[in-house]
Amino acid sequence: MGTQVKHQSSGASLADRAYTEIRDRLVMLEIQPGDPIVEDRLSAELDMGRTPIREALKRLERDRMVVAYPRRGTFATDVHISDLAHISEVRRTLEPLAASTAAERSTPADRAELTALRSRIESDHGQDNAELLRTDVAVHRAIYRCTYNPFLEDTLITYDNLATRIWCVFIPRMSGVADHVDQHVPLLSAVIEGESDTAAELALTHVTGFEEAVRALI
Repeated sequence: MGTQVKHQSSGASLADRAYTEIRDRLVMLEIQPGDPIVEDRLSAELDMGRTPIREALKRLERDRMVVAYPRRGTFATDVHISDLAHISEVRRTLEPLAASTAAERSTPADRAELTALRSRIESDHGQDNAELLRTDVAVHRAIYRCTYNPFLEDTLITYDNLATRIWCVFIPRMSGVADHVDQHVPLLSAVIEGESDTAAELALTHVTGFEEAVRALI
């Protein structure tokens, strides 16, 4: 019995790791939209069997990051600018909620983590756009964790991932990416200080600014 439980736990852990690794490659367009997902290659690169890879791909299909076609295989989903309005509609509602909730519920340990993240943004200059985007993603996920609401956290991670994929498509033509990421400094400060209303307002401004920046390039 003990061996069986340990094996199942290990399998779940591998599936989670596969999910995170593949998801982040999809988000940053290291796996390009429309690219085939080759299980054998991922298995070799991630040093794990095909079972956790397949479990991860099932989750990613639910997240709209990959799509499976009978007899054709699995592919990274395309990025459609027409999805921006739908994604932004959800984020305009839920991102302020997450920021205000994080300001109310964050623990001293959480605030220490957010303070370190804020310091990193303030001190990191000259990052390339890919690193700036990774920082943007890290801030959002840190705030989501501080809500202590796993349903809200999972939902927002999904939509932030989809939004980041759109950002990655347009970022070669964008300016001011560093300024967009710098907006997180006052947002993090509001969360750290427990200023829920201010945090909500800043989160809404940030999400709206992202949509406007993308639409300006269409």
